[in-house]
Amino acid sequence: MTTPAELFTGLLREDAAAPRITCYDDLPGPTLGERIELSGRVLGNWVSKAANALQEEHDLEPGGLVRLEVAAHWRALYWALATWSVGGGVVLGAGVDGEEDEVLLVTDDPDRLRPGPAVLVTRGALARRAAAPVPDGVMDEAAELATFGDDFTAWMEPAGSDPALVTTGRRLDHGSLVAAAGAAHPLSAGARAQLVGPGTEELLLGCLAAWSVGGSVVAHLGSPQPDVVTRRAQDEGVTATLG
Repeated sequence: MTTPAELFTGLLREDAAAPRITCYDDLPGPTLGERIELSGRVLGNWVSKAANALQEEHDLEPGGLVRLEVAAHWRALYWALATWSVGGGVVLGAGVDGEEDEVLLVTDDPDRLRPGPAVLVTRGALARRAAAPVPDGVMDEAAELATFGDDFTAWMEPAGSDPALVTTGRRLDHGSLVAAAGAAHPLSAGARAQLVGPGTEELLLGCLAAWSVGGSVVAHLGSPQPDVVTRRAQDEGVTATLG
């Protein structure tokens, strides 16, 4: 059994400098046209800061839930990894019956904010504050995340049966999530796998599947033209497409 947090920690030990996620941003908005590549080390820095924020500011612990309402994007990826590092579960899609009051909201859409603790994510790589007003009790990620530590140690380890990914109609635990991702997306060792226009769930599972074989992901976010995808895939050395 390998948990998501153990998988990512293993990648950092194996080769922290290797690229693990490359994002071409075709999403409407100010980040349109961005290409960002993150090594394991750089991604791990973001994960540590977000995990410290979840643990220190929101007391998230194993069994706790985070509703992730962030477009498929590298920022969604590190918030998911941070949640798994703390031992919590990521909620995508429909609500969690009977548990809604216990779910911390992390969103990139100010219109989705509700009363109570939440995190507002700004997708722009160089943003230093949210463009929209941030209500009381909401963390402005762009302004505040940098204040948290670059090293993270979980206060408690999750049980294998604790929820890791909760989506409409299914719940995967920390002990089964990596294996489920690999079964859904079988890849050869060291694969450079691409995702075209993925949803957030597809991005998370695709990354776990690629990382489980020591590989990496090229994500085309949004709706790029097929010829653009083909050119990028050649430039990036893509060896597999996840669908």
